[in-house]
Amino acid sequence: DPQASRIVYPQLQPRRRTKFTTMAARTFYLDGQSLTPEDLYEIGKGNCQLCLTEPAMLRIRESRRVIDEAITKGKPIYGVSTGFGSFASICIPPTELRQLQVNLIRSHAVGIGEPISLHTVRMMIALRVNGFCNGNSGIRPETVQKILAIFHADCLSRVPCQGTLGASGDLCPLAHLFLGMLGEGKMWSHAKQSWEPASGVLAAAGVEPIDLAAKEGLALINGTTFMCAHITEAFMRAARVLEQALLVAALSIEALKGSSKYFDARIHAARPHAGQVDAAAKLRSYLLPFSEIAEAHKELRVQDAYSIRCTPQVYGAAADTLAFVRGILTTELNSVTDNPLIFPPETVVSGGNFHGEYVAKAADFLAIGIAEVASMSERRLERMTNHALGGLPSFLIKSDKAGVDSGFMIVQYAAASLVSENKVLCHPSSCDSIPSSEGQEDHVSMGGFAARKAVSVVSNVEKAVALELLAACQALEFHRPARTTPCLERLHALVRERVPALEGDRYMGPDIDNCIELIRSGALLEIAPQEARN
Repeated sequence: DPQASRIVYPQLQPRRRTKFTTMAARTFYLDGQSLTPEDLYEIGKGNCQLCLTEPAMLRIRESRRVIDEAITKGKPIYGVSTGFGSFASICIPPTELRQLQVNLIRSHAVGIGEPISLHTVRMMIALRVNGFCNGNSGIRPETVQKILAIFHADCLSRVPCQGTLGASGDLCPLAHLFLGMLGEGKMWSHAKQSWEPASGVLAAAGVEPIDLAAKEGLALINGTTFMCAHITEAFMRAARVLEQALLVAALSIEALKGSSKYFDARIHAARPHAGQVDAAAKLRSYLLPFSEIAEAHKELRVQDAYSIRCTPQVYGAAADTLAFVRGILTTELNSVTDNPLIFPPETVVSGGNFHGEYVAKAADFLAIGIAEVASMSERRLERMTNHALGGLPSFLIKSDKAGVDSGFMIVQYAAASLVSENKVLCHPSSCDSIPSSEGQEDHVSMGGFAARKAVSVVSNVEKAVALELLAACQALEFHRPARTTPCLERLHALVRERVPALEGDRYMGPDIDNCIELIRSGALLEIAPQEARN
Protein backbone atom coordinates (compact mmCIF):
# COMPACT_ATOMS: atom_id res chain seq x y z
CA ASP A 1 0.00 0.00 0.00
CA PRO A 2 1.76 3.20 -1.15
CA GLN A 3 -0.16 5.18 1.47
CA ALA A 4 1.34 3.09 4.26
CA SER A 5 4.61 5.02 4.11
CA ARG A 6 2.84 8.40 4.15
CA ILE A 7 2.64 8.81 7.88
CA VAL A 8 2.24 12.34 9.18
CA TYR A 9 4.18 12.95 12.37
CA PRO A 10 2.08 15.12 14.68
CA GLN A 11 5.21 16.70 16.15
CA LEU A 12 6.14 18.00 12.70
CA GLN A 13 3.21 20.43 12.72
CA PRO A 14 3.77 24.00 13.93
CA ARG A 15 3.17 24.56 17.61
CA ARG A 16 0.96 27.52 16.87
CA ARG A 17 -0.74 28.28 13.62
CA THR A 18 0.06 31.69 12.22
CA LYS A 19 -1.73 33.73 9.59
CA PHE A 20 0.43 31.92 7.05
CA THR A 21 -1.10 28.51 7.90
CA THR A 22 -4.76 29.35 8.46
CA MET A 23 -5.83 28.71 4.87
CA ALA A 24 -6.17 25.23 3.37
CA ALA A 25 -2.64 23.99 2.79
CA ARG A 26 -1.36 21.38 0.39
CA THR A 27 0.74 18.60 1.91
CA PHE A 28 4.01 17.43 0.37
CA TYR A 29 5.57 14.18 1.55
CA LEU A 30 9.36 14.17 1.57
CA ASP A 31 11.23 10.89 1.21
CA GLY A 32 14.53 11.91 -0.38
CA GLN A 33 13.70 10.12 -3.61
CA SER A 34 10.70 11.64 -5.40
CA LEU A 35 10.89 15.44 -5.17
CA THR A 36 10.29 17.10 -8.56
CA PRO A 37 11.22 20.61 -9.74
CA GLU A 38 7.50 21.31 -10.12
CA ASP A 39 6.75 20.35 -6.51
CA LEU A 40 9.74 22.23 -5.14
CA TYR A 41 8.72 25.39 -6.99
CA GLU A 42 5.20 25.04 -5.61
CA ILE A 43 6.57 24.59 -2.09
CA GLY A 44 8.41 27.85 -2.49
CA LYS A 45 5.10 29.71 -2.80
CA GLY A 46 4.28 28.80 0.80
CA ASN A 47 0.99 27.82 2.43
CA CYS A 48 1.88 24.13 2.44
CA GLN A 49 2.75 21.38 4.89
CA LEU A 50 5.90 19.26 4.67
CA CYS A 51 5.76 15.78 6.17
CA LEU A 52 8.30 12.98 6.27
CA THR A 53 7.42 9.40 5.39
CA GLU A 54 7.96 6.66 7.94
CA PRO A 55 10.90 5.05 6.02
CA ALA A 56 12.57 8.47 5.77
CA MET A 57 12.33 9.04 9.50
CA LEU A 58 13.72 5.57 10.20
CA ARG A 59 16.70 6.28 7.94
CA ILE A 60 17.36 9.57 9.73
CA ARG A 61 17.31 7.85 13.12
CA GLU A 62 19.63 5.08 11.97
CA SER A 63 22.21 7.47 10.52
CA ARG A 64 22.23 9.45 13.75
CA ARG A 65 22.84 6.27 15.72
CA VAL A 66 26.02 5.71 13.72
CA ILE A 67 27.31 9.20 14.59
CA ASP A 68 26.48 8.85 18.29
CA GLU A 69 28.27 5.49 18.50
CA ALA A 70 31.33 6.84 16.69
CA ILE A 71 31.56 9.76 19.11
CA THR A 72 31.24 7.41 22.08
CA LYS A 73 34.08 5.27 20.73
CA GLY A 74 36.25 8.34 20.09
CA LYS A 75 36.63 7.73 16.34
CA PRO A 76 38.13 10.69 14.40
CA ILE A 77 35.59 11.85 11.79
CA TYR A 78 36.01 14.87 9.55
CA GLY A 79 33.82 17.75 10.66
CA VAL A 80 32.54 15.80 13.64
CA SER A 81 35.62 15.48 15.81
CA THR A 82 38.03 17.48 13.61
CA GLY A 83 38.18 21.00 12.24
CA PHE A 84 37.02 21.96 8.74
CA GLY A 85 38.78 22.57 5.44
CA SER A 86 42.51 22.99 5.98
CA PHE A 87 41.89 22.46 9.74
CA ALA A 88 40.85 18.86 9.07
CA SER A 89 43.94 17.52 10.87
CA ILE A 90 43.08 19.26 14.16
CA CYS A 91 41.21 17.04 16.64
CA ILE A 92 38.46 18.69 18.69
CA PRO A 93 37.95 17.76 22.37
CA PRO A 94 34.57 16.04 23.12
CA THR A 95 33.54 18.99 25.31
CA GLU A 96 33.71 21.36 22.32
CA LEU A 97 31.93 19.29 19.67
CA ARG A 98 28.65 21.20 19.98
CA GLN A 99 30.41 24.57 19.98
CA LEU A 100 32.29 23.50 16.87
CA GLN A 101 28.99 23.15 14.98
CA VAL A 102 27.59 26.49 16.15
CA ASN A 103 30.85 28.24 15.34
CA LEU A 104 30.72 26.69 11.86
CA ILE A 105 27.38 28.37 11.18
CA ARG A 106 28.47 31.73 12.60
CA SER A 107 31.86 31.85 10.86
CA HIS A 108 30.48 30.84 7.47
CA ALA A 109 27.62 33.37 7.47
CA VAL A 110 29.60 36.08 5.69
CA GLY A 111 27.41 36.59 2.63
CA ILE A 112 27.01 39.92 0.93
CA GLY A 113 24.54 41.45 -1.48
CA GLU A 114 20.78 41.73 -1.56
CA PRO A 115 18.69 39.03 0.12
CA ILE A 116 17.27 36.27 -2.04
CA SER A 117 13.49 35.97 -2.36
CA LEU A 118 11.36 34.34 0.33
CA HIS A 119 10.19 31.93 -2.37
CA THR A 120 13.78 30.75 -2.81
CA VAL A 121 14.36 30.52 0.96
CA ARG A 122 11.37 28.18 1.30
CA MET A 123 12.70 26.01 -1.52
CA MET A 124 16.08 25.81 0.19
CA ILE A 125 14.56 24.62 3.46
CA ALA A 126 12.47 21.93 1.78
CA LEU A 127 15.39 20.80 -0.34
CA ARG A 128 17.72 20.49 2.63
CA VAL A 129 15.21 18.42 4.58
CA ASN A 130 14.58 16.21 1.56
CA GLY A 131 18.30 15.42 1.43
CA PHE A 132 18.26 14.35 5.08
CA CYS A 133 15.52 11.83 4.28
CA ASN A 134 18.03 9.51 2.59
CA GLY A 135 19.64 8.83 5.94
CA ASN A 136 23.25 9.65 5.07
CA SER A 137 23.67 12.95 6.94
CA GLY A 138 23.65 12.06 10.64
CA ILE A 139 21.26 14.79 11.70
CA ARG A 140 18.99 14.16 14.69
CA PRO A 141 15.25 13.63 14.09
CA GLU A 142 14.42 16.32 16.64
CA THR A 143 16.49 18.86 14.69
CA VAL A 144 14.58 18.04 11.51
CA GLN A 145 11.32 18.45 13.43
CA LYS A 146 12.35 21.91 14.64
CA ILE A 147 13.35 22.95 11.12
CA LEU A 148 9.95 21.91 9.81
CA ALA A 149 8.16 23.73 12.63
CA ILE A 150 10.07 26.89 11.66
CA PHE A 151 9.13 26.34 8.01
CA HIS A 152 5.46 25.88 8.85
CA ALA A 153 5.49 29.11 10.84
CA ASP A 154 6.98 30.80 7.75
CA CYS A 155 9.95 32.13 9.73
CA LEU A 156 12.40 32.76 6.89
CA SER A 157 16.03 33.75 7.28
CA ARG A 158 17.70 36.60 5.45
CA VAL A 159 20.06 34.94 2.95
CA PRO A 160 22.38 37.25 0.94
CA CYS A 161 22.70 36.39 -2.75
CA GLN A 162 26.51 36.47 -2.94
CA GLY A 163 29.23 34.48 -1.23
CA THR A 164 29.14 30.90 -2.52
CA LEU A 165 31.73 29.17 -4.70
CA GLY A 166 29.59 26.10 -5.25
CA ALA A 167 32.00 23.74 -3.43
CA SER A 168 32.04 22.65 -0.66
CA GLY A 169 28.46 23.12 -1.60
CA ASP A 170 26.78 26.43 -0.83
CA LEU A 171 28.42 26.96 2.55
CA CYS A 172 27.87 30.68 2.92
CA PRO A 173 24.17 31.04 1.98
CA LEU A 174 23.26 27.87 3.87
CA ALA A 175 25.02 29.24 6.95
CA HIS A 176 22.76 32.30 6.74
CA LEU A 177 19.70 30.08 6.27
CA PHE A 178 20.37 28.21 9.52
CA LEU A 179 21.86 31.15 11.43
CA GLY A 180 18.35 32.56 11.59
CA MET A 181 17.02 29.22 12.82
CA LEU A 182 19.57 29.36 15.65
CA GLY A 183 17.93 32.61 16.69
CA GLU A 184 20.74 34.76 15.33
CA GLY A 185 20.93 37.00 12.27
CA LYS A 186 17.67 38.22 10.77
CA MET A 187 14.37 36.79 9.59
CA TRP A 188 11.47 38.28 7.68
CA SER A 189 8.69 39.65 9.84
CA HIS A 190 5.37 39.35 8.01
CA ALA A 191 3.77 41.59 10.63
CA LYS A 192 6.27 44.42 10.16
CA GLN A 193 7.11 43.66 6.52
CA SER A 194 10.81 44.05 7.26
CA TRP A 195 13.89 42.10 8.32
CA GLU A 196 13.98 41.80 12.09
CA PRO A 197 16.20 39.97 14.64
CA ALA A 198 15.58 36.24 14.21
CA SER A 199 15.11 35.62 17.92
CA GLY A 200 12.14 37.98 18.00
CA VAL A 201 10.56 36.57 14.84
CA LEU A 202 10.79 33.01 16.19
CA ALA A 203 9.38 34.05 19.56
CA ALA A 204 6.46 35.87 17.94
CA ALA A 205 5.65 32.74 15.92
CA GLY A 206 5.82 30.52 18.99
CA VAL A 207 8.54 28.21 17.69
CA GLU A 208 11.85 27.23 19.25
CA PRO A 209 15.22 27.87 17.61
CA ILE A 210 17.28 24.84 16.67
CA ASP A 211 20.24 23.72 18.77
CA LEU A 212 23.08 21.72 17.29
CA ALA A 213 24.81 18.49 18.24
CA ALA A 214 27.93 16.98 16.72
CA LYS A 215 27.96 16.79 12.89
CA GLU A 216 24.74 18.77 12.51
CA GLY A 217 26.18 22.14 11.52
CA LEU A 218 28.14 20.47 8.74
CA ALA A 219 25.08 18.50 7.62
CA LEU A 220 23.07 21.73 7.42
CA ILE A 221 25.42 23.85 5.34
CA ASN A 222 27.36 21.40 3.15
CA GLY A 223 25.28 20.91 0.00
CA THR A 224 24.20 22.28 -3.37
CA THR A 225 20.94 23.70 -2.01
CA PHE A 226 21.31 27.38 -2.95
CA MET A 227 22.18 26.68 -6.57
CA CYS A 228 19.47 24.00 -6.86
CA ALA A 229 16.78 26.35 -5.59
CA HIS A 230 17.81 29.01 -8.11
CA ILE A 231 18.06 26.66 -11.07
CA THR A 232 14.64 25.27 -10.13
CA GLU A 233 13.21 28.76 -10.51
CA ALA A 234 15.11 29.29 -13.76
CA PHE A 235 13.91 25.96 -15.14
CA MET A 236 10.25 26.45 -14.23
CA ARG A 237 10.09 29.96 -15.63
CA ALA A 238 12.05 28.98 -18.75
CA ALA A 239 9.68 26.11 -19.50
CA ARG A 240 6.69 28.42 -19.10
CA VAL A 241 8.05 31.21 -21.29
CA LEU A 242 9.17 28.78 -24.00
CA GLU A 243 5.67 27.31 -24.38
CA GLN A 244 4.19 30.78 -24.70
CA ALA A 245 6.95 32.02 -26.99
CA LEU A 246 5.83 29.52 -29.63
CA LEU A 247 2.33 30.98 -29.55
CA VAL A 248 3.69 34.53 -29.77
CA ALA A 249 5.93 33.46 -32.66
CA ALA A 250 2.90 32.11 -34.51
CA LEU A 251 1.14 35.47 -34.15
CA SER A 252 4.23 37.28 -35.47
CA ILE A 253 4.54 34.87 -38.39
CA GLU A 254 0.92 35.51 -39.26
CA ALA A 255 1.38 39.28 -39.03
CA LEU A 256 4.47 39.06 -41.24
CA LYS A 257 2.56 37.04 -43.86
CA GLY A 258 4.81 34.08 -43.24
CA SER A 259 3.94 30.61 -44.50
CA SER A 260 3.00 27.60 -42.38
CA LYS A 261 4.59 25.23 -44.92
CA TYR A 262 7.88 25.30 -43.01
CA PHE A 263 6.21 23.39 -40.20
CA ASP A 264 5.15 20.46 -42.39
CA ALA A 265 5.47 17.30 -40.31
CA ARG A 266 7.50 15.58 -43.04
CA ILE A 267 10.27 18.17 -42.77
CA HIS A 268 10.70 17.58 -39.07
CA ALA A 269 10.35 13.82 -39.28
CA ALA A 270 13.44 13.95 -41.50
CA ARG A 271 15.36 15.46 -38.55
CA PRO A 272 13.45 14.00 -35.62
CA HIS A 273 14.80 15.82 -32.58
CA ALA A 274 12.02 15.61 -30.02
CA GLY A 275 11.90 19.33 -29.27
CA GLN A 276 11.90 20.31 -32.93
CA VAL A 277 9.11 17.89 -33.84
CA ASP A 278 7.00 19.10 -30.92
CA ALA A 279 7.60 22.79 -31.71
CA ALA A 280 6.57 22.31 -35.33
CA ALA A 281 3.43 20.44 -34.30
CA LYS A 282 2.42 23.25 -31.96
CA LEU A 283 3.02 25.89 -34.61
CA ARG A 284 0.82 23.91 -37.00
CA SER A 285 -1.94 23.78 -34.41
CA TYR A 286 -1.77 27.57 -34.05
CA LEU A 287 -1.49 28.43 -37.77
CA LEU A 288 -3.14 25.76 -39.91
CA PRO A 289 -6.84 26.22 -39.09
CA PHE A 290 -8.29 28.54 -41.72
CA SER A 291 -6.98 32.10 -41.63
CA GLU A 292 -8.24 34.87 -43.90
CA ILE A 293 -4.88 36.60 -43.56
CA ALA A 294 -2.90 33.52 -44.63
CA GLU A 295 -5.30 32.79 -47.46
CA ALA A 296 -4.76 36.28 -48.90
CA HIS A 297 -0.98 35.90 -49.22
CA LYS A 298 -0.39 32.15 -49.57
CA GLU A 299 1.48 32.57 -52.88
CA LEU A 300 3.49 35.59 -51.74
CA ARG A 301 6.95 34.13 -51.05
CA VAL A 302 9.05 31.12 -51.95
CA GLN A 303 10.99 31.35 -48.68
CA ASP A 304 10.84 33.48 -45.57
CA ALA A 305 13.63 34.63 -43.28
CA TYR A 306 15.23 32.23 -40.81
CA SER A 307 13.49 33.86 -37.85
CA ILE A 308 10.25 32.56 -39.37
CA ARG A 309 11.02 29.24 -40.97
CA CYS A 310 13.64 28.02 -38.50
CA THR A 311 11.54 28.63 -35.40
CA PRO A 312 11.02 24.89 -34.64
CA GLN A 313 14.73 24.17 -35.01
CA VAL A 314 15.73 26.92 -32.56
CA TYR A 315 12.88 26.66 -30.07
CA GLY A 316 13.09 22.88 -30.26
CA ALA A 317 16.75 22.99 -29.29
CA ALA A 318 15.79 25.14 -26.30
CA ALA A 319 13.13 22.60 -25.32
CA ASP A 320 15.57 19.71 -25.52
CA THR A 321 18.05 21.71 -23.46
CA LEU A 322 15.42 22.15 -20.78
CA ALA A 323 14.63 18.44 -20.88
CA PHE A 324 18.31 17.67 -20.26
CA VAL A 325 18.44 20.20 -17.43
CA ARG A 326 15.34 18.72 -15.84
CA GLY A 327 17.01 15.31 -15.70
CA ILE A 328 20.13 16.68 -13.99
CA LEU A 329 18.05 18.80 -11.63
CA THR A 330 15.67 16.01 -10.61
CA THR A 331 18.58 13.74 -9.74
CA GLU A 332 20.24 16.51 -7.74
CA LEU A 333 17.07 17.37 -5.80
CA ASN A 334 16.97 13.79 -4.53
CA SER A 335 20.68 13.40 -3.81
CA VAL A 336 22.76 13.59 -0.66
CA THR A 337 25.28 16.39 -1.14
CA ASP A 338 26.89 16.90 2.27
CA ASN A 339 30.05 15.37 3.72
CA PRO A 340 31.03 13.05 5.31
CA LEU A 341 28.29 10.54 4.52
CA ILE A 342 26.96 7.90 6.88
CA PHE A 343 26.27 4.38 5.65
CA PRO A 344 24.72 2.25 8.38
CA PRO A 345 25.35 0.06 10.20
CA GLU A 346 28.64 1.76 11.07
CA THR A 347 30.51 3.36 8.17
CA VAL A 348 31.31 7.08 7.85
CA VAL A 349 33.03 8.06 4.60
CA SER A 350 34.37 11.40 3.34
CA GLY A 351 33.74 12.22 -0.31
CA GLY A 352 32.89 15.10 -2.61
CA ASN A 353 29.15 15.03 -3.40
CA PHE A 354 28.98 18.67 -2.37
CA HIS A 355 30.78 19.74 -5.54
CA GLY A 356 28.28 21.64 -7.67
CA GLU A 357 29.70 20.94 -11.13
CA TYR A 358 26.61 19.11 -12.37
CA VAL A 359 24.29 21.92 -11.35
CA ALA A 360 26.67 24.62 -12.55
CA LYS A 361 26.95 23.09 -16.01
CA ALA A 362 23.18 22.59 -16.20
CA ALA A 363 22.57 26.22 -15.20
CA ASP A 364 24.98 27.54 -17.82
CA PHE A 365 23.45 25.26 -20.46
CA LEU A 366 19.94 26.40 -19.52
CA ALA A 367 20.92 30.05 -19.91
CA ILE A 368 22.53 29.49 -23.30
CA GLY A 369 19.57 27.46 -24.56
CA ILE A 370 16.76 29.77 -23.49
CA ALA A 371 18.59 32.96 -24.50
CA GLU A 372 18.18 32.03 -28.18
CA VAL A 373 14.42 32.30 -27.78
CA ALA A 374 14.80 36.01 -27.06
CA SER A 375 17.36 36.38 -29.85
CA MET A 376 14.97 35.03 -32.48
CA SER A 377 12.01 36.87 -30.93
CA GLU A 378 13.79 40.20 -31.31
CA ARG A 379 14.52 39.46 -34.97
CA ARG A 380 10.82 39.00 -35.73
CA LEU A 381 10.05 42.19 -33.81
CA GLU A 382 12.58 43.99 -36.01
CA ARG A 383 10.92 42.65 -39.14
CA MET A 384 7.52 43.87 -37.94
CA THR A 385 8.80 47.39 -37.27
CA ASN A 386 11.00 47.60 -40.40
CA HIS A 387 8.90 48.34 -43.48
CA ALA A 388 11.64 47.16 -45.84
CA LEU A 389 11.75 43.72 -44.17
CA GLY A 390 8.16 43.06 -43.13
CA GLY A 391 6.05 45.17 -45.47
CA LEU A 392 4.15 46.68 -42.55
CA PRO A 393 4.01 50.44 -41.85
CA SER A 394 7.29 51.70 -40.43
CA PHE A 395 7.38 51.25 -36.66
CA LEU A 396 3.78 50.00 -36.76
CA ILE A 397 2.27 53.46 -36.83
CA LYS A 398 -0.27 54.77 -39.33
CA SER A 399 1.35 56.52 -42.29
CA ASP A 400 -0.48 59.80 -41.70
CA LYS A 401 1.19 60.03 -38.31
CA ALA A 402 4.69 58.96 -39.39
CA GLY A 403 7.36 61.42 -38.31
CA VAL A 404 5.19 63.08 -35.69
CA ASP A 405 4.74 59.71 -33.97
CA SER A 406 7.55 57.20 -33.46
CA GLY A 407 5.35 54.20 -32.70
CA PHE A 408 7.26 51.01 -31.89
CA MET A 409 10.68 52.37 -32.90
CA ILE A 410 12.19 52.15 -29.41
CA VAL A 411 10.36 48.96 -28.47
CA GLN A 412 12.77 47.19 -30.80
CA TYR A 413 15.67 49.00 -29.13
CA ALA A 414 14.52 47.70 -25.75
CA ALA A 415 14.30 44.12 -27.04
CA ALA A 416 17.75 44.42 -28.60
CA SER A 417 19.17 45.63 -25.28
CA LEU A 418 17.79 42.56 -23.50
CA VAL A 419 19.29 40.22 -26.08
CA SER A 420 22.66 41.94 -25.84
CA GLU A 421 22.59 41.76 -22.04
CA ASN A 422 21.92 38.04 -22.25
CA LYS A 423 24.95 37.56 -24.48
CA VAL A 424 27.15 38.62 -21.56
CA LEU A 425 25.13 36.73 -18.94
CA CYS A 426 25.45 33.54 -20.99
CA HIS A 427 29.21 33.44 -20.51
CA PRO A 428 29.57 30.21 -18.51
CA SER A 429 30.43 30.57 -14.84
CA SER A 430 31.27 26.89 -14.59
CA CYS A 431 34.44 27.26 -16.64
CA ASP A 432 35.94 29.33 -13.81
CA SER A 433 37.51 28.20 -10.54
CA ILE A 434 39.44 29.92 -7.74
CA PRO A 435 41.14 27.76 -5.09
CA SER A 436 40.12 28.37 -1.47
CA SER A 437 40.74 27.18 2.11
CA GLU A 438 44.54 27.24 1.80
CA GLY A 439 44.41 25.11 -1.34
CA GLN A 440 42.43 22.27 0.22
CA GLU A 441 39.44 23.21 -1.89
CA ASP A 442 41.46 23.74 -5.03
CA HIS A 443 38.65 23.42 -7.59
CA VAL A 444 35.17 24.90 -7.24
CA SER A 445 32.11 24.97 -9.50
CA MET A 446 30.90 28.59 -9.29
CA GLY A 447 27.45 27.03 -9.51
CA GLY A 448 25.81 29.63 -7.28
CA PHE A 449 26.40 32.44 -9.75
CA ALA A 450 25.67 30.17 -12.71
CA ALA A 451 22.22 29.49 -11.28
CA ARG A 452 21.58 33.11 -10.23
CA LYS A 453 22.39 34.52 -13.64
CA ALA A 454 20.32 31.79 -15.32
CA VAL A 455 17.33 33.32 -13.53
CA SER A 456 18.37 36.75 -14.87
CA VAL A 457 18.61 35.39 -18.41
CA VAL A 458 15.14 33.85 -18.17
CA SER A 459 13.77 37.14 -16.83
CA ASN A 460 15.15 38.95 -19.88
CA VAL A 461 13.64 36.34 -22.19
CA GLU A 462 10.22 36.86 -20.59
CA LYS A 463 10.51 40.59 -21.25
CA ALA A 464 11.68 40.13 -24.85
CA VAL A 465 8.82 37.75 -25.67
CA ALA A 466 6.39 40.21 -24.06
CA LEU A 467 7.68 42.98 -26.35
CA GLU A 468 7.22 40.72 -29.37
CA LEU A 469 3.67 39.96 -28.22
CA LEU A 470 2.90 43.67 -27.92
CA ALA A 471 4.25 44.36 -31.41
CA ALA A 472 2.56 41.34 -33.02
CA CYS A 473 -0.84 42.44 -31.72
CA GLN A 474 -0.24 45.92 -33.14
CA ALA A 475 0.92 44.47 -36.46
CA LEU A 476 -2.24 42.40 -36.74
CA GLU A 477 -4.32 45.58 -36.67
CA PHE A 478 -3.00 46.46 -40.13
CA HIS A 479 -4.58 43.28 -41.57
CA ARG A 480 -8.07 44.11 -40.39
CA PRO A 481 -10.83 43.37 -41.18
CA ALA A 482 -9.26 40.01 -42.18
CA ARG A 483 -9.22 37.45 -39.39
CA THR A 484 -6.52 35.03 -38.31
CA THR A 485 -7.00 31.55 -36.83
CA PRO A 486 -9.33 31.10 -33.82
CA CYS A 487 -6.40 30.45 -31.48
CA LEU A 488 -4.52 33.56 -32.56
CA GLU A 489 -7.70 35.65 -32.40
CA ARG A 490 -8.07 34.55 -28.77
CA LEU A 491 -4.49 35.59 -28.11
CA HIS A 492 -5.06 38.98 -29.69
CA ALA A 493 -8.26 39.46 -27.67
CA LEU A 494 -6.51 38.50 -24.44
CA VAL A 495 -3.93 41.24 -24.97
CA ARG A 496 -6.52 43.78 -26.06
CA GLU A 497 -8.38 43.28 -22.77
CA ARG A 498 -5.36 44.91 -21.13
CA VAL A 499 -3.64 46.88 -23.89
CA PRO A 500 -5.50 48.98 -26.49
CA ALA A 501 -4.16 49.34 -30.02
CA LEU A 502 -1.67 52.16 -30.51
CA GLU A 503 -3.43 54.94 -32.45
CA GLY A 504 -0.74 57.50 -31.66
CA ASP A 505 2.24 57.90 -29.37
CA ARG A 506 1.54 57.36 -25.69
CA TYR A 507 3.50 56.24 -22.66
CA MET A 508 3.81 52.49 -23.25
CA GLY A 509 5.22 51.48 -19.88
CA PRO A 510 1.91 50.10 -18.57
CA ASP A 511 1.33 48.27 -21.86
CA ILE A 512 4.72 46.58 -21.59
CA ASP A 513 4.19 45.70 -17.93
CA ASN A 514 0.82 44.15 -18.73
CA CYS A 515 2.34 41.96 -21.45
CA ILE A 516 5.20 40.90 -19.16
CA GLU A 517 2.66 39.92 -16.51
CA LEU A 518 0.73 37.86 -19.06
CA ILE A 519 3.88 35.95 -19.92
CA ARG A 520 5.03 35.44 -16.33
CA SER A 521 1.63 34.29 -15.17
CA GLY A 522 1.37 31.72 -17.94
CA ALA A 523 -1.96 33.19 -19.06
CA LEU A 524 -1.26 32.48 -22.74
CA LEU A 525 -1.17 28.74 -22.10
CA GLU A 526 -4.88 28.69 -21.37
CA ILE A 527 -5.84 29.83 -24.85
CA ALA A 528 -3.73 27.32 -26.78
CA PRO A 529 -5.55 24.41 -28.43
CA GLN A 530 -5.85 21.37 -26.18
CA GLU A 531 -3.56 19.28 -28.39
CA ALA A 532 -0.81 21.91 -28.06
CA ARG A 533 -1.14 21.97 -24.26
CA ASN A 534 -0.69 18.21 -24.15
